[in-house]
Amino acid sequence: MKELSVFVDESGDFGEYSYHSPYYIITMVFHEQSNDITQAIQKFNHELELLGLENEHCVHNGPIIRREPPYEYMDIRQRRKIFNKMVAFTKQLDISFKCFYIEKKHIKDSTEISQKLSKQISTFFQENYNDFFIYDKIKIYYDNGQIELTGILSVVLKEFLPQAEFRKVFPSDYRLFQVADLICTMELMRLKLESKAVSKSEMFFWGKESDFRKNYLKRVYQKEYVNQNFQY
Repeated sequence: MKELSVFVDESGDFGEYSYHSPYYIITMVFHEQSNDITQAIQKFNHELELLGLENEHCVHNGPIIRREPPYEYMDIRQRRKIFNKMVAFTKQLDISFKCFYIEKKHIKDSTEISQKLSKQISTFFQENYNDFFIYDKIKIYYDNGQIELTGILSVVLKEFLPQAEFRKVFPSDYRLFQVADLICTMELMRLKLESKAVSKSEMFFWGKESDFRKNYLKRVYQKEYVNQNFQY
């Protein structure tokens, strides 16, 4: 039996546009269950212990960059080490991902956001239907953070993936859910770089823009399911 796991996370919300929330991003991480990642997870857990964190510490990527709880007492060197370990962990996994996003500046309301995102997701699964049809079971993992997204997933994925099962999870339950969070964070930074909206504190964490693109963005986006038309 071929089984696929899909971990879904988001960045932003369905509210009105604001400078601090210009985008709504959805990330789906795809993992075929026959590809064992147990050793990679065990190694990553051990590396977190060596950095002074609990073995099963749930990594929150945005707060690492912004120096928010539970990382508010760590200096930039410590936070970068954790983030770098997360990127290295993601790079060695046999997974792929796809991001969908909406810029909210020209959107009227949450209904339009739902419509546009539904169309993006529908188009993706329609164009790649044969890749997903081969699976006997597909498990969709989501924390039900946004009611609107829960509705989109229920309607759109059930249309194209009749073998899908939905599971509510907590971010601390699965490392791959934390990988989805990492990719949401990276996609948000990519979009903010394109629109020249990166804050000084965010860029301070990365160093130079060229360093971010080479050391982080390029490494993570090698896992992208469908290549996007932009330069790293």
